[in-house]
Amino acid sequence: MAHYNLYFMKRSLSVILLLLVVTKLSAQDSAIAPVYTGKITVIKDQRLDILAKKELEFNTLGTKAAKGYRLLVMNSNDRDKVMAVRAKLLQAFPDQKVYMTYQFPYIKLKFGNFVEKPDAERFRDLLGKMQIVTNNVYVVPEIVEVKPDKIKKEEE
Repeated sequence: MAHYNLYFMKRSLSVILLLLVVTKLSAQDSAIAPVYTGKITVIKDQRLDILAKKELEFNTLGTKAAKGYRLLVMNSNDRDKVMAVRAKLLQAFPDQKVYMTYQFPYIKLKFGNFVEKPDAERFRDLLGKMQIVTNNVYVVPEIVEVKPDKIKKEEE
């Protein structure tokens, strides 16, 4: 029992000593540490404000889903042919999206996010004139992505 008490006392004393050392080391003395005062000038690029505004608009409005239309450009089991048409569409219309889905054994290639059917029909006619696709292009109803700019225009 005496051995246990001695061990307990030594351990308690070492813990207390350790706590005293740690508190002494972590304390700050204002007489030793100088306090610096001065003026800081921040030069900011105005484009950061524009970027912050755009980011706020994107985060608050975001991309919404709505009923709309896409163009069914291709429905084929020839993957190379579908990929070639996809590449032509992306080069000719970089602002539009191209969607590929696979339903055995065919790959469907859909194009665009059109809220109004006349817009989709105009692009269908344009694809026919450009001869990107040799077969028929169909306007199909789907849930499409609507960007914040398009939402603002519809509200006005």
